[in-house]
Amino acid sequence: MSSAHLVLHDPEGRLDTELPLDRELHKVLVKAVLGWTGNPSLPPADLQQIALLLAGAARAVAADVRRAADLLPEDHAARALADVVLAEADRSLSVPPEGTARCAQNRARLVRALYERLDRLAGVAPQAAAMAP
Repeated sequence: MSSAHLVLHDPEGRLDTELPLDRELHKVLVKAVLGWTGNPSLPPADLQQIALLLAGAARAVAADVRRAADLLPEDHAARALADVVLAEADRSLSVPPEGTARCAQNRARLVRALYERLDRLAGVAPQAAAMAP
C-alpha cells in the first residue's frame, strides 16, 4: 500500500484562518465513530480515510485553539490547559493513521477534546468567542 500526501499551496495561511470549520459534520462523525462497539466491519482503507479526515479536523481545530490560547496571558490557567491538550494533539497527530477502528476512535476523541478546549477558551477570552463556530 503506497502512501500519498496532498500538499496545498497556501502561502497566506488562509486555510487556517479564513475557512470556517464544518463543526456539525465533525460532531456527527465523532459521535458515529465513538459509537462503534467492536469491529465496525469496514475495510481498513475506509477506516484509514476516516482517521485521515479526523486528523485534518484535529489539525484545524488545534490551530484555532492555539490562536485562542495566544490571546490569554502566558500565566493564565486556561492557556496552560490548552497547552497540555495541544501537546497531546501534536503527539497523537505525529503518528501516521492506521486502518483500524481504534485509530479512528482515538482521532475522534482528539477532535472532541480540542473542540471542548476551544469552547472553554471562548468562555474565558471574549476575543476567542469569535473563533468558536
